[in-house]
Amino acid sequence: MPKQERTPEAQLERLIRRHPALEPLRETIWTAYQNMEASFASGGKLLVCGNGGSAADADHIVGELMKGFYLKRPLPVQEREKLGPVGEKLQGALPAIALTQHAGLSTAFLNDVDPFLIYAQQVYGYGRTGDCFLGISTSGNARNVCEAARVARAKGMTTLALTGAGGGTLREICDVCIRVPETVTADIQELHLPVYHALCAMLEMRFFAAAEPENP
Repeated sequence: MPKQERTPEAQLERLIRRHPALEPLRETIWTAYQNMEASFASGGKLLVCGNGGSAADADHIVGELMKGFYLKRPLPVQEREKLGPVGEKLQGALPAIALTQHAGLSTAFLNDVDPFLIYAQQVYGYGRTGDCFLGISTSGNARNVCEAARVARAKGMTTLALTGAGGGTLREICDVCIRVPETVTADIQELHLPVYHALCAMLEMRFFAAAEPENP
């Protein structure tokens, strides 16, 4: 990737250039990035969840943060030396957990306690002050996501949401709500992807660009 593109600002500009409909969200997306950046910089992690297609998006986000996205993210020399040959293959990671992937826990809690609290229980267990929570819901009203956001706030986490134009309940209870300008579920999801790709790229540039060899 060219050196001039290896900044969070450049990645945000790239998003807006490719998706002009997102221009009104420029400041909101930047604020979401700043909150995530501050959390990772202080040793925090990201907890992310959603339902259906948004559950797949949650998994996708974790995949981009936990390994190389645009960059290869080589480990620092001292870590590579400690790890030996394995260290040459491992990549820098930003700690993120998709709350969608714990079938045993989720189904047990759903069956034994309350199906609307399967994400809230995980936020309670994993979340710490200074972490970030990202709830994805096209309507903004997914009850299990909203309950998780409320628990995240109670635990002193920063709460972020990715929704459609209305924002729903998440708009009212989250610190930052990115409301893409669509109202049909599929159309909303089509804009969610470039937004979270940009956020992941912005974070990658912030934390890993300096260690990446420059390509022409």
